[in-house]
Parts: sequence; structure tokens; C-alpha cells
Amino acid sequence: MKNKKIIPIFLPYGGCLNRCIFCNQRAISKDIPSPLSVKKFIESSLLTLSPIKNKTYRQVAFYGGSFTAMDKDEQIKYLQIAKEFILKGEIESIRISTRPDFIDEETISFLRDFHVKTIEIGAQSFDDEVLQLSNRGHTKEDTISSVKILKTLGFEVGIQLMIGLPGDTLKKFLETLDRVIDLKPDFIRIHPTLVLKDSPLENLWKSNQYVPLSLKDAINWLKKGILKLENASIPIARIGLQPTKELEAHLLAGPYHPAIRQLVESSIFFDMAFELLKRNTILSQAIFICHPKEESNLRGQRNENIKKLKTEFSIKELLIQVKEDIERKSLILKNESETFLIKRKNLPFEEI
Repeated sequence: MKNKKIIPIFLPYGGCLNRCIFCNQRAISKDIPSPLSVKKFIESSLLTLSPIKNKTYRQVAFYGGSFTAMDKDEQIKYLQIAKEFILKGEIESIRISTRPDFIDEETISFLRDFHVKTIEIGAQSFDDEVLQLSNRGHTKEDTISSVKILKTLGFEVGIQLMIGLPGDTLKKFLETLDRVIDLKPDFIRIHPTLVLKDSPLENLWKSNQYVPLSLKDAINWLKKGILKLENASIPIARIGLQPTKELEAHLLAGPYHPAIRQLVESSIFFDMAFELLKRNTILSQAIFICHPKEESNLRGQRNENIKKLKTEFSIKELLIQVKEDIERKSLILKNESETFLIKRKNLPFEEI
């Protein structure tokens, strides 16, 4: 399989018809770039990529705002720039991010002419009350319809979700994931809701009308979500916004961590280790065996997982061994007399 390299172009508020309650895209990208600056950025980005013989699949991605809701002439200016690189064989295709209620047959035909292959739909939630409170301006049915149309016509489709929006609950989030699984997108992104300076959500937060998720709660929601999506074979492209100086400068509150995906993975591995230890009699020493790339997840930040497990089960010595032939997302426990295996897909999962 080819490695995919995305060259991201941010068009803040491009095509936005209303202001979502959580939004301040200036916190991610300052200004909307001109077509000329986009061309120069793609050229400079290509210089940093591996040669084509290394089979890197290259996409130019237009993020931010709602691309298909922009004026058609504006869309053409940006798409034409990217298409020039496609015709020269320097990139393979284009991806865009847009609203679910701005996808129709005419738009799809137009995008296909410009080699758009991947479309990310900003759904945020499949709960209509949450969407209304967030001032999204569309319904869950809009998302369902747009994803079905795009998949039927052969596009690669991603769905973007947020957790902790006004009115959101863990139960609603898990129900949203049920709807996502029904649609079978090619991938999904999930972002915890953050309170950003100069966003409409700032005033609600300051007046105590909105309380963001704690980092602990966000990790718990995301952990349950990851396990649910993995068991349905839905790839997760990203969790959390890309850490930037602009984002951190605008951050007022919410479950932000620059490595939130790693925190979630560590929490899952703690649960796996806990289940193994809970089911078995440990005397004084236990040995965990995992794939080398899972060791940091098992240990947790600053070895916190190991410390907590030793305290919880009164284990004097808890060791970790790594082996390349151990399957990823699995964990083996050895004690004085027995060996046990758990896979994360077999973790107990309780619906809310």
C-alpha cells in the first residue's frame, strides 16, 4: 500500500454560511490564502517529499470552511491550481472538506472534473438537538444523504465528528457512532470541543451556560469510541486538532492535550492490563509482553500505567518485554506458572 502524503491548504471560513458556536478558524490558520500563495506552498511542499518511486500517494487537501459552499469561481481558482500539479504527475488527487448539505449531483460532477477523490463531511454529530445548539444549520439526515450519494458514486468519504458540544452526552456520542458505522465511511476524525477565544462558545462558557468536557472524560469518551469503531473496522484518521501556536494562543478551556491520541491509547492498554491481572492470581512478579510499538502505550506517560497497576494489585515487580512477533493491539501476561493473552477488541464494553 502506498504511503499517503497530504499537502494541507486551509481556507478559514471559506463558504461558511453561518458561524458554528465552537468556531474560530483564525485559531488554526490566520488568513485565507490567495491562489498564487497556494501554488507556491504546493511547490515548496513537493520539494520535501520522497521521490515518486517510493510510492508516496500525494493529495492536495482544502480544509477549513465548507469548500462546496464557496462561490463556484473561487472553487475553480483553487482546484485549477491543484489540477496543474496532477496533470504534471506530481500529485495524484485532491481532497476537500465541506458541509453535508452542499452535496448534490451537479456539485459532484464538477468536483470529479477536477480530480477530487476524497471528500470529508463535517457532520460533527448525528443528534439534531446537538446540531441545532451548535448552530450547524444542517440535520443528521443531510449527512446520511450526502455520505450515501458520495459512496455510491465512488468517492473516498470521511466523516468529521466532535465530542462535548452543547447538549452532547456520552450516550448521544455512542449513538452517533452507530449511525457512522451504518454508513461505513472510509475513515473518521474526532475532535474534542474546545473553547476558543472569540468563538461564540466563549460567551456561553464565561456565563456558565456551557461546561466543556474534562480531559479525563474526553479520554473516556474517545476510548469507548475507538473500540466501537475498531470493532466495526472503521479507520480513525485523527483524534484532536493539530497542535499549533495559534491554537494554543486562542485556547481558553476544554480537553486539550497535544498528544491526546496517545493518552487514549494508553488508557486502553491500562484497561487491557487491568483485565489480565484481575482474572489471574499474581504472586510477586508479573511480565507483560507486547509489540515494540505498543510499549509506550502500555507504560503510559511517565510510566503511570505501571505505577497504578503495581499499586492496585500489590505487585512487587512488573516487567515489560517487547517482541516483534506479538500482534499489535494485543497484550500477553506471564506470571510464575501461566501465560494469558488479551486483544483490545475483546475488552468488555458497556453501552450507556
